[in-house]
Amino acid sequence: MEFDRLCKDILGLDPKIRFAGVCDESGAIKYGGQREGVTNLLSPDETKRSNLQAMARWALRNSLSSKVGKGKYAMTEYEKIKRITFPLEQNHLLLVTTEVDADHSKVIGDILKWIA
Repeated sequence: MEFDRLCKDILGLDPKIRFAGVCDESGAIKYGGQREGVTNLLSPDETKRSNLQAMARWALRNSLSSKVGKGKYAMTEYEKIKRITFPLEQNHLLLVTTEVDADHSKVIGDILKWIA
C-alpha cells in the first residue's frame, strides 16, 4: 500500500478532515500530514506521545483479537476534534483527525473500502 497516496486521498474526501498521517512503531509520522491552512492543536512532541499511546492501545486490542476478531478502527471524539485510528500493515497506524461536525461514519466507511 502506498501510504503517501492514501493520506492525500483521505484529505480529498472531505474538507472537514484536518489531518491524515501514518506513523510507525516509534510514533513518528512517516507519511501524510496536516491539511494546508489548519492549525495544529498539539506540538510535535505531544503528537508523537499521542501516537505512541494509540499504538499501545492497538496492541491491547490485538491481544483480544483471537476472541473478538481483528479491530478495524477506533474513534474518540474530543471537544475540539474527532480522532480515528486504523491499523495498517507492517506495524503502521493510520491517524485521521476531523472537525467535530464531520460525518465520521462516511469518512470511516470510505477509508475502510481503501484499506480492507
